[in-house]
Amino acid sequence: MELILLLRTLLAGCKEISFRVSQGALAGVLGSTLSENVQGETQKKLDVISNQILKDILSESGYVKAISSEEEDDVVACNPNGNYLVSFDPLDGSSNTDINSLIGTIFSITHAPQWMDADDPSAFLQPGTQIVAAGYVLYGPSAMLALSTGRGTHLYTLDKTHGGFLLTQKDVQVPKQTSEFAINASNQRHWEDPVQNYIGDLIAGEDGPRGKDFNMRWVAAMVGDIHRVLSRGGIFMYPFDKRNPEMPGKLRLLYEANPMAFLMEQAGGLASTGHGRILEVMPTEIHQRVPVILGSKEEVETCLSYYKA
Repeated sequence: MELILLLRTLLAGCKEISFRVSQGALAGVLGSTLSENVQGETQKKLDVISNQILKDILSESGYVKAISSEEEDDVVACNPNGNYLVSFDPLDGSSNTDINSLIGTIFSITHAPQWMDADDPSAFLQPGTQIVAAGYVLYGPSAMLALSTGRGTHLYTLDKTHGGFLLTQKDVQVPKQTSEFAINASNQRHWEDPVQNYIGDLIAGEDGPRGKDFNMRWVAAMVGDIHRVLSRGGIFMYPFDKRNPEMPGKLRLLYEANPMAFLMEQAGGLASTGHGRILEVMPTEIHQRVPVILGSKEEVETCLSYYKA
């Protein structure tokens, strides 16, 4: 019951973010955090505002022991007696706000170890297999929620007439096969050989070893790309590249990779780093990054076979 109340609290914050997003430039929230409005107040970017909205509403709920956010350097202590930890990316794809494109909020919830202090970041160093609920809210033409509590992935749409998220697709199943892939092709020269070879075979199309044509789709906001994969299949990749060996991926484990992997597996898909299951990665610090390959089961398996060749 308390988890339901926590989810309602979290979604109340997301509804406020949705309203701010829908106001766009009218709300005075876009652009630099250093600019001033006519009252002399500092204007803040929407990702900063979104982070503050979620931080405030979760801190005041009483259900949360601590939060970790992509926008915060450290964990934020809340109620010392709270039963849950919440990790979130308050506004994934925030650079898309200035072009009125897809953005969203990604979150995951785990149990809070009661023997740890609320401000102890090591409480968050749990593998994704410990997640009790995860999801995202996509702020698009309609605001949509993808949510799983470990019993399938379900889609909800925000009904603005009464302010609630209504179930619109129960038990989403990602098609096992696909002819669509999503990857930032500008990084190609930095990819490892398995990814170079795999993407090369996709681009070769029906003339190549795969014997069929593939289309590339890229929103440049993980929440938008994953929503497409959940809705109609596909493979999404942000693989390891060679530029910085100390930083093995771009996407953050706690705020992006784990919640999306949880949703994808609950919908019948797969989620891997290329060398193992994302949800089994043991975090070493709260802003850890990992490579990400997830989506349609058979296509992810095909991709992973290139790592074994």
